[in-house]
Amino acid sequence: MNKSSGLFLGIIVLLGLLYQSFFVVDETQRAIVLQLGKPVGRSVAPGLHFKLPFIQHVQKYDYRVLEYDSPPAEVITKDKKTLVVDNYTRWRIYDPLLFYRTARTINGGITRLDDIVYSELRVAFGKYNLIDIVSSKRNEIMAEVTKNVKKELKKYGIDVIDVRIKRTDLPPENLKAIYARMRSEREREAKQYRSEGAEQAAKIRAEAEKQRAVILAEANKKAEIIKGEGDALATKIYAQAFKQDRLFFDLIRSFDAYKNIFDQNSTIILSSDNEFLKHMEKIKE
Repeated sequence: MNKSSGLFLGIIVLLGLLYQSFFVVDETQRAIVLQLGKPVGRSVAPGLHFKLPFIQHVQKYDYRVLEYDSPPAEVITKDKKTLVVDNYTRWRIYDPLLFYRTARTINGGITRLDDIVYSELRVAFGKYNLIDIVSSKRNEIMAEVTKNVKKELKKYGIDVIDVRIKRTDLPPENLKAIYARMRSEREREAKQYRSEGAEQAAKIRAEAEKQRAVILAEANKKAEIIKGEGDALATKIYAQAFKQDRLFFDLIRSFDAYKNIFDQNSTIILSSDNEFLKHMEKIKE
C-alpha cells in the first residue's frame, strides 16, 4: 500500500513537472520567458515550447492590432482657440521583449501611448489655425501626428498603425460666445443681402418705370399720328364731297347735327330765322 501510494505520488509529481515544463503560445500572441523576473532569450513565436519548471515563467502579449480610445482633451490652436479633441489610436506590440523592458504591461504601454499622442497633438494643432483644422488640413495634421508618434513609440516596442480624430468640439464655456458671434455674423450678412436685394429691386423698378414711360410715349405718339392721319383723311373726304355737291353735303352735315343734338327730351329755343334751322324750314315747305 505504501509502495502504491509512493508510486502514485511520484506520477503526480512527474505530471506536474511536465505541465510546468511546457507552454503553448497562441497564433494571436507572442511571449517571452522570464527567469527570476529577467527575460531569457528573444520573443517566443506561436507553438509548443519548453521552459524550466518553477524557475522560468511566461509572459504573453496580444500580437494583434489593438485600439485605444483616448479620453477627450483640450488643445490650443495657432490662433489661440481652444478645442476639445476626441481621438483614437490603432497600435500593436511588434517587439514583446523590448515592450517588457520599457512598459512591462499593456496598461503601461497605454500610458506611454496616451502621453505621446496627446503631446504630438498639441504640437501639431499649435501650428494651424482653427478654420484649417476643422476644414481642409485635418488629414495632413493627422498624418504628421501618426508619423511622429510612430517614431517616438518604436523605442517601447510599439508600432503605431494610425492616429485618428473622432470629433472636435469647442469647450462648453466657449460655445455661447461662439454661437453669439456666429449669429451676429449671419445677421450682418442677412442685412447686407437684404440691402443689396432692395437696391437691385429699386433698380429693376426704375428700369421698368422707364420702359413703361417710353412705351406709353411711343404709343401716344403713334396714336396721335394715326388720329391726325384719320382727321386728314376725313377732311379730304369731306372736301371731295363738298366739291361734288355743295348743297347735298350741307344737308347731310345738318342732319348729322340734328341727330346729335335733338332727342325726345330736348328743348331748344331758337329764332325762326336761325341759320341752323334753314333745312327744317325747307322740310316744312
